[in-house]
Amino acid sequence: MAVDLVIFDCDGVLVDSEPISVRLGTAALRRLGWSIDEAEYAERFVGCTNEYWAEQVGETPPGWWEKLYDEYTAAIKAELCTVAGIEAALDQLTVPSCVASNGRHVTIRRSLELTGLAERFVGRVFSAEDVAQGKPAPDLFLHAAATMGVAPEHCVVVEDSPFGVMAAASAGMRCLAYAGGLTPPARLKGLGATLFHDPAKLPDLISTLG
Repeated sequence: MAVDLVIFDCDGVLVDSEPISVRLGTAALRRLGWSIDEAEYAERFVGCTNEYWAEQVGETPPGWWEKLYDEYTAAIKAELCTVAGIEAALDQLTVPSCVASNGRHVTIRRSLELTGLAERFVGRVFSAEDVAQGKPAPDLFLHAAATMGVAPEHCVVVEDSPFGVMAAASAGMRCLAYAGGLTPPARLKGLGATLFHDPAKLPDLISTLG
């Protein structure tokens, strides 16, 4: 089956933001009295929508969200970088591509701009804000594919979280999952994704699928 579109997740696939999110999110929940470590946080929340995260957090004291936002913004500006090897992959990729992330448009744009990737995806960035339900529902990937004019079966999704892998499967799309992130590779493989370890080799891997 020919590959006519590659749909990239953003966090953990294009930009290495998830260690930052997990570190700060874990600390913030502990301030609320949660007994949680970074491994559990990653398992529960990496790749989720903002709405799901807020629902799970529940009631918070005044200023809690503002403090977390300020901490996250400062850390992202100081620490964010691309995932190693992904720029080489994008340079070599010959198939059209886009971004589809559970993040908000403003967050996705900031991440892409800070890492110098924004110009690669002008007009081809999709957010959970664009659809009724974010991942793990298929809505976002189906919306991206329809907007790009490509049938789901001709799309390949590049993901790193269970939420994203499940969304790709529900959308009827093939999924390549980065095994170098925070989610245990066995979990991603168990959801039906094909694992890869070196993002720089993605173009070769994608070419074998078509």
